[in-house]
Amino acid sequence: MNAFMENETEANLYAARCLVICAFLCAAAWLLTVFRIFILPLEIVNPTMPVIIFFFLIPALICRRTGGKKGWVKYAILFCSVMGIFILSSAMPKHGVMAWTMPLMLSCHYYSKKLSRMTLIASQILFSASIYIGMFVGEWDQILLDAAYYSGPRVITKEHLYDATIFFVLTRAAILLGLSFICTTLAERTRRLLERQAKDSEERQRIETELDVANRIQADMLPCIFPAFPERPEFDIYAVMNPAKEVGGDFYDFFMVDEQHLAVVIADVSGKGIPAALFMVIGKTLIKDHTKPDISLGAVFSEVNDLLCDANSEGLFITAFEGVLDLVTGEFHFVNAGHEIPFIAREGEDYEPYRIKPGFVLAGMENMKYQAGSIQLAPGDKIFQYTDGVTEAMNGKEELYGMERLGSVLRMNTAKKPEELLAAVKEDVDVFAGGAPQFDDITMLCVEYVKRMEK
Repeated sequence: MNAFMENETEANLYAARCLVICAFLCAAAWLLTVFRIFILPLEIVNPTMPVIIFFFLIPALICRRTGGKKGWVKYAILFCSVMGIFILSSAMPKHGVMAWTMPLMLSCHYYSKKLSRMTLIASQILFSASIYIGMFVGEWDQILLDAAYYSGPRVITKEHLYDATIFFVLTRAAILLGLSFICTTLAERTRRLLERQAKDSEERQRIETELDVANRIQADMLPCIFPAFPERPEFDIYAVMNPAKEVGGDFYDFFMVDEQHLAVVIADVSGKGIPAALFMVIGKTLIKDHTKPDISLGAVFSEVNDLLCDANSEGLFITAFEGVLDLVTGEFHFVNAGHEIPFIAREGEDYEPYRIKPGFVLAGMENMKYQAGSIQLAPGDKIFQYTDGVTEAMNGKEELYGMERLGSVLRMNTAKKPEELLAAVKEDVDVFAGGAPQFDDITMLCVEYVKRMEK
Protein backbone atom coordinates (compact mmCIF):
# COMPACT_ATOMS: atom_id res chain seq x y z
CA MET A 1 0.00 0.00 0.00
CA ASN A 2 2.99 2.31 0.21
CA ALA A 3 2.76 2.89 -3.54
CA PHE A 4 -0.83 4.15 -3.19
CA MET A 5 0.08 6.42 -0.30
CA GLU A 6 2.98 7.86 -2.26
CA ASN A 7 0.73 8.35 -5.29
CA GLU A 8 -1.95 10.04 -3.18
CA THR A 9 0.58 12.49 -1.76
CA GLU A 10 1.91 13.22 -5.22
CA ALA A 11 -1.64 13.57 -6.60
CA ASN A 12 -2.47 16.09 -3.87
CA LEU A 13 0.50 18.22 -4.82
CA TYR A 14 -0.25 18.06 -8.54
CA ALA A 15 -3.94 18.81 -8.05
CA ALA A 16 -3.15 21.78 -5.81
CA ARG A 17 -0.72 23.05 -8.44
CA CYS A 18 -3.40 22.76 -11.13
CA LEU A 19 -5.83 24.78 -9.02
CA VAL A 20 -3.19 27.47 -8.47
CA ILE A 21 -2.92 27.80 -12.25
CA CYS A 22 -6.72 28.04 -12.44
CA ALA A 23 -6.62 30.79 -9.80
CA PHE A 24 -4.15 32.77 -11.92
CA LEU A 25 -6.36 32.30 -14.99
CA CYS A 26 -9.38 33.58 -13.09
CA ALA A 27 -7.36 36.55 -11.82
CA ALA A 28 -6.27 37.32 -15.38
CA ALA A 29 -9.87 37.10 -16.63
CA TRP A 30 -10.97 39.39 -13.81
CA LEU A 31 -8.27 41.93 -14.66
CA LEU A 32 -9.15 41.84 -18.37
CA THR A 33 -12.79 42.41 -17.46
CA VAL A 34 -11.90 45.42 -15.30
CA PHE A 35 -10.06 46.94 -18.25
CA ARG A 36 -13.09 46.06 -20.44
CA ILE A 37 -11.11 43.80 -22.74
CA PHE A 38 -13.54 41.08 -21.71
CA ILE A 39 -17.15 42.25 -21.67
CA LEU A 40 -18.40 40.25 -18.72
CA PRO A 41 -20.73 42.04 -16.27
CA LEU A 42 -18.60 43.71 -13.58
CA GLU A 43 -21.43 43.53 -11.04
CA ILE A 44 -21.19 39.72 -11.33
CA VAL A 45 -17.43 39.29 -11.82
CA ASN A 46 -16.28 41.58 -8.98
CA PRO A 47 -18.01 39.76 -6.09
CA THR A 48 -17.53 36.21 -7.40
CA MET A 49 -13.96 36.14 -8.68
CA PRO A 50 -12.32 36.70 -5.26
CA VAL A 51 -14.33 33.82 -3.82
CA ILE A 52 -13.43 31.53 -6.74
CA ILE A 53 -9.74 32.44 -6.48
CA PHE A 54 -9.88 31.84 -2.72
CA PHE A 55 -11.27 28.32 -3.19
CA PHE A 56 -8.64 27.54 -5.82
CA LEU A 57 -5.77 28.70 -3.57
CA ILE A 58 -6.86 26.89 -0.39
CA PRO A 59 -5.52 23.45 -1.54
CA ALA A 60 -2.03 24.91 -2.09
CA LEU A 61 -2.06 26.31 1.46
CA ILE A 62 -3.26 22.96 2.85
CA CYS A 63 -0.53 21.05 0.98
CA ARG A 64 2.08 23.49 2.17
CA ARG A 65 1.07 22.87 5.80
CA THR A 66 0.60 19.09 5.53
CA GLY A 67 2.94 18.18 2.69
CA GLY A 68 -0.09 16.56 1.06
CA LYS A 69 0.36 13.49 3.27
CA LYS A 70 -2.92 13.52 5.21
CA GLY A 71 -5.76 11.27 4.14
CA TRP A 72 -8.34 14.05 4.17
CA VAL A 73 -6.39 16.39 1.88
CA LYS A 74 -7.78 14.86 -1.33
CA TYR A 75 -11.35 15.45 -0.17
CA ALA A 76 -10.54 19.07 0.70
CA ILE A 77 -8.95 19.60 -2.73
CA LEU A 78 -11.89 18.15 -4.63
CA PHE A 79 -14.36 20.06 -2.45
CA CYS A 80 -12.55 23.34 -3.18
CA SER A 81 -12.43 22.60 -6.90
CA VAL A 82 -16.15 21.72 -7.04
CA MET A 83 -17.16 24.80 -5.02
CA GLY A 84 -14.98 27.10 -7.13
CA ILE A 85 -16.51 25.76 -10.34
CA PHE A 86 -19.99 25.90 -8.79
CA ILE A 87 -19.63 29.63 -8.12
CA LEU A 88 -18.07 30.21 -11.55
CA SER A 89 -20.86 28.29 -13.29
CA SER A 90 -23.56 30.07 -11.29
CA ALA A 91 -22.15 33.47 -12.18
CA MET A 92 -21.39 32.68 -15.83
CA PRO A 93 -23.36 29.63 -17.01
CA LYS A 94 -22.42 29.91 -20.66
CA HIS A 95 -18.70 30.32 -19.89
CA GLY A 96 -18.27 27.96 -16.94
CA VAL A 97 -20.00 24.84 -18.16
CA MET A 98 -16.91 23.09 -19.55
CA ALA A 99 -15.00 23.89 -16.36
CA TRP A 100 -17.05 21.16 -14.68
CA THR A 101 -14.74 18.61 -16.25
CA MET A 102 -11.91 19.87 -14.06
CA PRO A 103 -12.97 18.19 -10.78
CA LEU A 104 -13.38 14.91 -12.66
CA MET A 105 -9.97 15.23 -14.22
CA LEU A 106 -8.42 16.00 -10.84
CA SER A 107 -10.09 12.94 -9.30
CA CYS A 108 -8.34 10.74 -11.87
CA HIS A 109 -5.01 11.54 -10.19
CA TYR A 110 -6.03 9.37 -7.24
CA TYR A 111 -6.71 6.21 -9.28
CA SER A 112 -9.94 5.66 -7.33
CA LYS A 113 -13.12 4.78 -9.21
CA LYS A 114 -15.15 5.40 -6.05
CA LEU A 115 -13.69 8.88 -5.60
CA SER A 116 -14.35 9.75 -9.25
CA ARG A 117 -17.99 8.64 -8.88
CA MET A 118 -18.41 10.72 -5.74
CA THR A 119 -16.97 13.70 -7.59
CA LEU A 120 -19.36 13.08 -10.51
CA ILE A 121 -22.41 12.97 -8.23
CA ALA A 122 -21.44 16.18 -6.48
CA SER A 123 -20.64 17.83 -9.82
CA GLN A 124 -23.95 16.80 -11.39
CA ILE A 125 -25.98 18.10 -8.46
CA LEU A 126 -24.15 21.40 -8.17
CA PHE A 127 -23.92 21.79 -11.94
CA SER A 128 -27.69 21.54 -12.27
CA ALA A 129 -28.18 23.88 -9.34
CA SER A 130 -25.74 26.41 -10.81
CA ILE A 131 -27.73 26.59 -14.05
CA TYR A 132 -30.96 27.47 -12.28
CA ILE A 133 -29.21 29.88 -9.91
CA GLY A 134 -27.46 31.48 -12.87
CA MET A 135 -30.78 32.14 -14.57
CA PHE A 136 -31.73 34.45 -11.68
CA VAL A 137 -28.44 36.03 -10.59
CA GLY A 138 -25.76 35.06 -13.10
CA GLU A 139 -24.74 36.18 -16.56
CA TRP A 140 -27.78 36.08 -18.84
CA ASP A 141 -27.57 33.32 -21.47
CA GLN A 142 -29.38 34.82 -24.41
CA ILE A 143 -28.60 31.90 -26.68
CA LEU A 144 -30.25 29.46 -24.35
CA LEU A 145 -33.34 31.49 -23.43
CA ASP A 146 -33.57 33.57 -26.60
CA ALA A 147 -33.56 36.80 -24.61
CA ALA A 148 -31.75 40.02 -25.35
CA TYR A 149 -28.63 40.72 -23.31
CA TYR A 150 -29.77 43.14 -20.60
CA SER A 151 -32.70 44.20 -22.77
CA GLY A 152 -34.92 44.57 -19.77
CA PRO A 153 -35.80 43.07 -16.43
CA ARG A 154 -35.41 39.30 -16.15
CA VAL A 155 -38.61 37.40 -16.19
CA ILE A 156 -38.15 33.66 -15.65
CA THR A 157 -41.19 31.74 -16.78
CA LYS A 158 -42.08 28.07 -16.59
CA GLU A 159 -41.25 27.83 -20.26
CA HIS A 160 -37.77 29.21 -19.57
CA LEU A 161 -37.21 26.67 -16.79
CA TYR A 162 -38.44 23.87 -19.03
CA ASP A 163 -36.17 24.94 -21.88
CA ALA A 164 -33.23 25.30 -19.51
CA THR A 165 -33.80 21.79 -18.18
CA ILE A 166 -34.28 20.10 -21.57
CA PHE A 167 -31.80 21.98 -23.73
CA PHE A 168 -29.18 22.98 -21.20
CA VAL A 169 -29.11 20.98 -17.97
CA LEU A 170 -29.87 17.51 -19.32
CA THR A 171 -27.78 17.73 -22.48
CA ARG A 172 -24.69 19.12 -20.79
CA ALA A 173 -25.17 16.80 -17.81
CA ALA A 174 -25.15 13.92 -20.30
CA ILE A 175 -21.86 15.17 -21.71
CA LEU A 176 -20.46 15.39 -18.20
CA LEU A 177 -21.70 11.87 -17.49
CA GLY A 178 -20.02 10.58 -20.64
CA LEU A 179 -16.76 12.20 -19.65
CA SER A 180 -17.09 10.66 -16.20
CA PHE A 181 -17.09 7.17 -17.72
CA ILE A 182 -13.76 7.95 -19.35
CA CYS A 183 -12.41 9.29 -16.06
CA THR A 184 -13.65 6.38 -13.93
CA THR A 185 -12.39 3.83 -16.46
CA LEU A 186 -9.01 5.56 -16.54
CA ALA A 187 -8.90 5.65 -12.74
CA GLU A 188 -9.82 1.97 -12.44
CA ARG A 189 -7.35 0.85 -15.09
CA THR A 190 -4.55 2.94 -13.66
CA ARG A 191 -5.27 1.67 -10.18
CA ARG A 192 -5.01 -1.91 -11.39
CA LEU A 193 -1.69 -1.10 -13.01
CA LEU A 194 -0.50 0.52 -9.79
CA GLU A 195 -1.68 -2.47 -7.76
CA ARG A 196 0.19 -4.77 -10.10
CA GLN A 197 3.23 -2.55 -9.91
CA ALA A 198 3.04 -2.46 -6.11
CA LYS A 199 2.69 -6.24 -6.00
CA ASP A 200 5.61 -6.67 -8.36
CA SER A 201 7.63 -4.22 -6.29
CA GLU A 202 6.90 -6.17 -3.11
CA GLU A 203 7.81 -9.39 -4.88
CA ARG A 204 11.05 -7.89 -6.18
CA GLN A 205 11.83 -6.61 -2.71
CA ARG A 206 11.22 -10.06 -1.29
CA ILE A 207 13.40 -11.66 -3.94
CA GLU A 208 16.14 -9.08 -3.43
CA THR A 209 16.05 -9.74 0.31
CA GLU A 210 16.27 -13.47 -0.25
CA LEU A 211 19.07 -13.02 -2.77
CA ASP A 212 20.92 -10.81 -0.32
CA VAL A 213 20.62 -13.53 2.30
CA ALA A 214 21.71 -16.13 -0.28
CA ASN A 215 24.68 -13.93 -1.17
CA ARG A 216 25.77 -13.77 2.46
CA ILE A 217 25.26 -17.51 2.89
CA GLN A 218 27.29 -18.20 -0.22
CA ALA A 219 30.04 -15.83 0.90
CA ASP A 220 30.11 -17.53 4.30
CA MET A 221 30.47 -20.92 2.62
CA LEU A 222 33.67 -19.85 0.89
CA PRO A 223 36.86 -19.47 2.91
CA CYS A 224 37.09 -15.71 3.40
CA ILE A 225 39.32 -15.20 6.43
CA PHE A 226 42.89 -14.39 5.49
CA PRO A 227 45.54 -15.33 6.26
CA ALA A 228 43.75 -18.64 6.08
CA PHE A 229 46.27 -20.74 8.02
CA PRO A 230 48.46 -18.34 9.99
CA GLU A 231 49.98 -21.24 11.89
CA ARG A 232 51.22 -22.87 8.67
CA PRO A 233 54.36 -21.15 7.32
CA GLU A 234 54.74 -23.71 4.51
CA PHE A 235 52.35 -21.93 2.11
CA ASP A 236 50.53 -18.69 1.40
CA ILE A 237 47.11 -18.76 -0.23
CA TYR A 238 44.53 -16.20 -1.26
CA ALA A 239 41.28 -16.33 -3.29
CA VAL A 240 38.46 -14.02 -4.38
CA MET A 241 35.04 -14.48 -5.98
CA ASN A 242 33.07 -11.61 -7.55
CA PRO A 243 29.64 -12.81 -8.71
CA ALA A 244 28.04 -11.27 -11.80
CA LYS A 245 24.65 -11.46 -10.08
CA GLU A 246 23.59 -11.46 -6.44
CA VAL A 247 24.68 -15.07 -6.21
CA GLY A 248 27.09 -16.86 -8.49
CA GLY A 249 27.93 -20.28 -9.81
CA ASP A 250 31.69 -20.00 -9.34
CA PHE A 251 33.32 -21.28 -6.18
CA TYR A 252 36.70 -21.88 -4.70
CA ASP A 253 37.80 -23.85 -1.68
CA PHE A 254 40.96 -24.81 0.16
CA PHE A 255 41.36 -27.06 3.15
CA MET A 256 43.83 -29.35 4.88
CA VAL A 257 43.24 -32.94 3.82
CA ASP A 258 45.51 -33.92 6.68
CA GLU A 259 48.49 -32.33 8.41
CA GLN A 260 50.69 -32.84 5.35
CA HIS A 261 48.39 -32.12 2.40
CA LEU A 262 46.70 -28.91 1.27
CA ALA A 263 43.81 -29.16 -1.19
CA VAL A 264 42.77 -26.28 -3.46
CA VAL A 265 39.62 -26.25 -5.61
CA ILE A 266 38.25 -23.79 -8.14
CA ALA A 267 35.16 -24.43 -10.23
CA ASP A 268 32.53 -22.84 -12.45
CA VAL A 269 28.91 -24.00 -12.65
CA SER A 270 27.11 -23.44 -15.94
CA GLY A 271 24.36 -20.86 -15.79
CA LYS A 272 23.81 -18.00 -13.37
CA GLY A 273 21.75 -17.07 -10.36
CA ILE A 274 19.99 -19.29 -7.83
CA PRO A 275 20.06 -22.63 -9.75
CA ALA A 276 23.80 -22.34 -10.36
CA ALA A 277 24.40 -21.29 -6.74
CA LEU A 278 22.49 -24.30 -5.39
CA PHE A 279 24.34 -26.66 -7.70
CA MET A 280 27.58 -24.99 -6.60
CA VAL A 281 26.80 -25.86 -2.97
CA ILE A 282 26.26 -29.51 -3.90
CA GLY A 283 29.42 -29.68 -5.99
CA LYS A 284 31.60 -27.97 -3.40
CA THR A 285 30.33 -30.21 -0.61
CA LEU A 286 30.80 -33.41 -2.58
CA ILE A 287 34.34 -32.55 -3.69
CA LYS A 288 35.43 -31.68 -0.15
CA ASP A 289 33.76 -34.74 1.41
CA HIS A 290 35.35 -37.17 -1.07
CA THR A 291 38.88 -35.76 -1.01
CA LYS A 292 40.88 -38.17 1.16
CA PRO A 293 44.64 -38.65 1.63
CA ASP A 294 44.67 -42.17 0.24
CA ILE A 295 42.32 -41.65 -2.72
CA SER A 296 43.54 -40.33 -6.07
CA LEU A 297 41.97 -37.13 -7.35
CA GLY A 298 40.90 -38.95 -10.52
CA ALA A 299 38.80 -41.33 -8.43
CA VAL A 300 37.42 -38.41 -6.42
CA PHE A 301 36.15 -36.64 -9.54
CA SER A 302 34.81 -39.88 -11.03
CA GLU A 303 32.64 -40.53 -7.97
CA VAL A 304 31.59 -36.90 -7.59
CA ASN A 305 30.59 -36.83 -11.27
CA ASP A 306 28.24 -39.81 -10.85
CA LEU A 307 26.64 -38.28 -7.76
CA LEU A 308 26.13 -34.95 -9.51
CA CYS A 309 24.54 -36.67 -12.51
CA ASP A 310 21.98 -38.27 -10.18
CA ALA A 311 21.00 -34.83 -8.78
CA ASN A 312 21.00 -32.85 -12.00
CA SER A 313 17.42 -32.40 -13.17
CA GLU A 314 18.25 -28.91 -14.51
CA GLY A 315 20.97 -30.17 -16.84
CA LEU A 316 23.77 -28.10 -15.29
CA PHE A 317 27.44 -29.00 -15.35
CA ILE A 318 30.61 -27.93 -13.56
CA THR A 319 34.09 -27.23 -14.83
CA ALA A 320 36.46 -27.84 -11.93
CA PHE A 321 40.13 -28.00 -11.04
CA GLU A 322 41.44 -29.58 -7.85
CA GLY A 323 44.98 -29.90 -6.66
CA VAL A 324 46.56 -31.38 -3.55
CA LEU A 325 49.98 -30.13 -2.48
CA ASP A 326 52.24 -32.37 -0.41
CA LEU A 327 53.87 -29.89 1.95
CA VAL A 328 56.79 -32.25 2.64
CA THR A 329 57.79 -33.31 -0.86
CA GLY A 330 56.34 -30.43 -2.91
CA GLU A 331 54.51 -32.84 -5.18
CA PHE A 332 51.30 -31.29 -6.53
CA HIS A 333 48.67 -33.76 -7.71
CA PHE A 334 45.82 -32.33 -9.76
CA VAL A 335 42.75 -33.22 -11.80
CA ASN A 336 41.05 -31.02 -14.37
CA ALA A 337 37.39 -31.44 -15.40
CA GLY A 338 37.07 -29.11 -18.38
CA HIS A 339 38.47 -26.12 -16.51
CA GLU A 340 40.92 -23.38 -17.49
CA ILE A 341 44.63 -24.23 -17.52
CA PRO A 342 46.60 -22.83 -14.57
CA PHE A 343 49.59 -20.48 -14.64
CA ILE A 344 52.73 -21.51 -12.74
CA ALA A 345 55.60 -19.26 -11.68
CA ARG A 346 58.83 -21.02 -10.76
CA GLU A 347 61.10 -19.40 -8.20
CA GLY A 348 62.75 -16.43 -9.90
CA GLU A 349 60.83 -16.92 -13.16
CA ASP A 350 57.68 -15.43 -14.69
CA TYR A 351 54.21 -16.92 -14.77
CA GLU A 352 53.65 -19.25 -17.70
CA PRO A 353 50.55 -21.26 -18.67
CA TYR A 354 50.88 -24.91 -17.72
CA ARG A 355 49.49 -26.89 -20.63
CA ILE A 356 47.42 -29.79 -19.37
CA LYS A 357 44.71 -31.69 -21.16
CA PRO A 358 41.34 -30.99 -19.54
CA GLY A 359 38.98 -33.86 -18.91
CA PHE A 360 35.22 -33.85 -19.38
CA VAL A 361 33.06 -31.56 -17.26
CA LEU A 362 31.43 -32.81 -14.06
CA ALA A 363 27.73 -33.76 -14.22
CA GLY A 364 27.89 -33.92 -18.02
CA MET A 365 27.81 -37.71 -18.43
CA GLU A 366 27.71 -40.67 -16.08
CA ASN A 367 30.52 -43.21 -15.64
CA MET A 368 33.26 -40.83 -16.73
CA LYS A 369 36.79 -41.71 -15.66
CA TYR A 370 39.12 -38.85 -14.78
CA GLN A 371 42.89 -39.01 -14.87
CA ALA A 372 45.01 -37.21 -12.30
CA GLY A 373 48.36 -35.65 -13.07
CA SER A 374 51.20 -34.29 -10.97
CA ILE A 375 53.92 -31.68 -11.02
CA GLN A 376 56.90 -31.16 -8.75
CA LEU A 377 57.00 -27.80 -6.99
CA ALA A 378 59.92 -26.25 -5.18
CA PRO A 379 59.81 -23.61 -2.43
CA GLY A 380 59.03 -20.23 -3.97
CA ASP A 381 56.87 -21.68 -6.76
CA LYS A 382 53.33 -20.27 -7.21
CA ILE A 383 50.19 -21.51 -8.94
CA PHE A 384 47.48 -19.16 -10.23
CA GLN A 385 44.08 -20.55 -11.17
CA TYR A 386 40.93 -18.75 -12.31
CA THR A 387 37.54 -19.11 -14.00
CA ASP A 388 36.60 -18.03 -17.53
CA GLY A 389 35.00 -14.88 -16.12
CA VAL A 390 38.52 -13.42 -16.16
CA THR A 391 39.56 -14.23 -19.73
CA GLU A 392 36.05 -13.66 -21.13
CA ALA A 393 35.52 -10.27 -19.50
CA MET A 394 34.44 -7.80 -22.20
CA ASN A 395 34.87 -4.08 -22.70
CA GLY A 396 32.49 -1.64 -24.38
CA LYS A 397 33.72 -2.77 -27.81
CA GLU A 398 32.83 -6.39 -26.97
CA GLU A 399 36.50 -7.38 -26.99
CA LEU A 400 37.60 -10.24 -24.72
CA TYR A 401 40.20 -9.79 -22.02
CA GLY A 402 41.87 -13.00 -23.17
CA MET A 403 44.70 -15.30 -22.12
CA GLU A 404 47.39 -13.09 -23.62
CA ARG A 405 46.51 -10.06 -21.51
CA LEU A 406 46.11 -12.25 -18.41
CA GLY A 407 49.58 -13.74 -18.95
CA SER A 408 51.02 -10.26 -19.45
CA VAL A 409 49.62 -8.85 -16.20
CA LEU A 410 50.71 -11.97 -14.32
CA ARG A 411 54.26 -11.63 -15.60
CA MET A 412 54.35 -7.95 -14.62
CA ASN A 413 53.36 -8.92 -11.08
CA THR A 414 55.22 -12.20 -10.64
CA ALA A 415 57.08 -11.05 -7.54
CA LYS A 416 53.90 -10.16 -5.66
CA LYS A 417 52.35 -12.27 -2.95
CA PRO A 418 49.06 -14.06 -3.76
CA GLU A 419 46.81 -11.37 -2.25
CA GLU A 420 48.61 -8.54 -4.05
CA LEU A 421 48.66 -10.53 -7.30
CA LEU A 422 44.90 -11.11 -7.34
CA ALA A 423 44.26 -7.44 -6.60
CA ALA A 424 46.50 -6.45 -9.53
CA VAL A 425 44.72 -8.83 -11.92
CA LYS A 426 41.26 -7.63 -10.81
CA GLU A 427 42.29 -4.01 -11.24
CA ASP A 428 43.56 -4.72 -14.76
CA VAL A 429 40.31 -6.51 -15.65
CA ASP A 430 38.31 -3.51 -14.38
CA VAL A 431 40.44 -1.08 -16.37
CA PHE A 432 39.97 -3.20 -19.49
CA ALA A 433 36.20 -3.48 -19.01
CA GLY A 434 35.95 0.28 -18.54
CA GLY A 435 32.58 0.21 -16.83
CA ALA A 436 31.01 -2.41 -19.12
CA PRO A 437 28.63 -4.73 -17.21
CA GLN A 438 30.10 -7.91 -15.75
CA PHE A 439 28.46 -10.87 -17.48
CA ASP A 440 30.18 -13.72 -15.67
CA ASP A 441 31.48 -14.51 -12.21
CA ILE A 442 35.16 -13.68 -11.70
CA THR A 443 36.99 -16.08 -9.41
CA MET A 444 40.73 -16.37 -8.82
CA LEU A 445 42.99 -18.36 -6.53
CA CYS A 446 46.73 -18.27 -5.99
CA VAL A 447 48.84 -20.49 -3.74
CA GLU A 448 52.57 -20.11 -3.06
CA TYR A 449 54.66 -23.03 -1.80
CA VAL A 450 56.85 -21.12 0.68
CA LYS A 451 58.94 -23.86 2.28
CA ARG A 452 59.00 -27.57 2.93
CA MET A 453 57.27 -28.95 5.95
CA GLU A 454 59.48 -30.59 8.52
CA LYS A 455 58.36 -34.03 9.55
